[in-house]
Amino acid sequence: MDRQKLLCSIALLGCGAALWAQNTARPNVLLIYADDLGNGDLECYDAKNVKTPNVNALAQDGILFTNAHAVAATSTPSRYSLLTGEYAWRKKGTDVAAGNAGMIIKPGQYTLADVFKNSGYATAAIGKWHLGLGAESGKQDWNAPLPTHPGDLGFDYSYIMAATGDRVPCVFIENGMVANYDPSAPIEVSYAKPFPGEPLGKDHPELLYNLKPSHGHDQAIVNGISRIGYMKGGGKALWKDENIADSIAAHALEFIDKNKDKPFFMYLATNDVHVPRFPHERFRGKNPMGLRGDAIAQFDWTVGQVIDYLKKNGLYENTLIILSSDNGPVLDDGYADQAAELLDGHSPTRGLRGNKYSAFEGGTRIPFIVSWPQHIRKGKTSDALFSQIDLFRSFGELLQARLPKGSAPDSKNHLTTLLGDDAQGRDYVIEQSYNHTLSIRDKEWKYIEPSDGPAGVPWVPVIESGNSKEPQLYHLSKDREEKKNVIDENGQKAQELKAKLQAVREGRM
Repeated sequence: MDRQKLLCSIALLGCGAALWAQNTARPNVLLIYADDLGNGDLECYDAKNVKTPNVNALAQDGILFTNAHAVAATSTPSRYSLLTGEYAWRKKGTDVAAGNAGMIIKPGQYTLADVFKNSGYATAAIGKWHLGLGAESGKQDWNAPLPTHPGDLGFDYSYIMAATGDRVPCVFIENGMVANYDPSAPIEVSYAKPFPGEPLGKDHPELLYNLKPSHGHDQAIVNGISRIGYMKGGGKALWKDENIADSIAAHALEFIDKNKDKPFFMYLATNDVHVPRFPHERFRGKNPMGLRGDAIAQFDWTVGQVIDYLKKNGLYENTLIILSSDNGPVLDDGYADQAAELLDGHSPTRGLRGNKYSAFEGGTRIPFIVSWPQHIRKGKTSDALFSQIDLFRSFGELLQARLPKGSAPDSKNHLTTLLGDDAQGRDYVIEQSYNHTLSIRDKEWKYIEPSDGPAGVPWVPVIESGNSKEPQLYHLSKDREEKKNVIDENGQKAQELKAKLQAVREGRM
């Protein structure tokens, strides 16, 4: 090819890229982030005993990933990593947060919401937060505007639960203030000591008319369910667990309605299927797996509500939707809801070893569905290796955003994987268990570093932690259930993965 033809070809390629950017690079972006939902909990992932028609339809309209991973096996670090592009184990204070934790992501840190906001998007965080609020842990004044909240992290609008459904305070926070605040019932929260005169679950089981704890979760009582932590007040602002999904969905639709004429990014983090599981009566008692099955059905309903609204408003075709979960599943996580007893052949991990909290695959392998009808060919399945840490820079590439130096230090651009054009994905992913034990896996092998921790998770001993004083190596392409540690026969491979993990830890990769 002569120089003139080469220059013409380059120009055409540039025009094509510009045209693609002009026509399709500014979709609405909806990130639906479930809580404790396993990669075997959805019908499109071979779930038994539960129907998830809305999620199934989303998968049929896009790509169903079978080898995608949350960054950690617990909530707060996964969410931190997703929104910052930084491995949570690099930063102190990113473990599972109390309800009165101070803001874990500091306002000076560039976030995924900032990427969208600075690209002209309206941005929202709706649902579960669990990343702290206010300037300092334990010193929030819940009766006044909080000095720091998601609005300081790039979110134009937020309607969130401070932490989780099983932790106080049991109120929604809207744009940094308690929603439906009741001045006649000022709020006090403590994780150190109870408030005089306030009944506790451990002392008053007769007041637990909705759910009773199986272990822990026996402190403040709200809506006939005892929680972790102590609280008084709240009055009309207190949530009712059976209405949480409806409230989250309603505020999501309201945000879409207000921003349907401009591009928007919504981080929609559901409470389902986290404990305490007490869905709306429309779902409660309808599933053979009991309350956990009901909660999965309620999650599917939430997905359906949002998708139907997008379609009604002509937004669905140009909305990039990612549906995933913050970590693997858990059954008994503190409430007597018979989640384990009623499985009847259902496997929340899709046959993988371990659960939430664990260093084994069940802790971080999660459902991951990507749909964008205007751009992605529908009905695909991908076994590309993908980590949620890469959403940050992948979205940055989608928007052609300029990112500040030092932001998202661990995130890589894998937009082509997300859009189904790359079937391989990452060379490796890093996984973090509840006690910071790290693992590294590629498509064939997985190395788990040694740990002095117990074999079971301390507060849920039935869950295998993955801890071992000896390093572990599993040949995943032959042993997806991680049954046999083959490190003795494959020492060179173990050393290779160990060295790669160390290079990541030291910031050399």
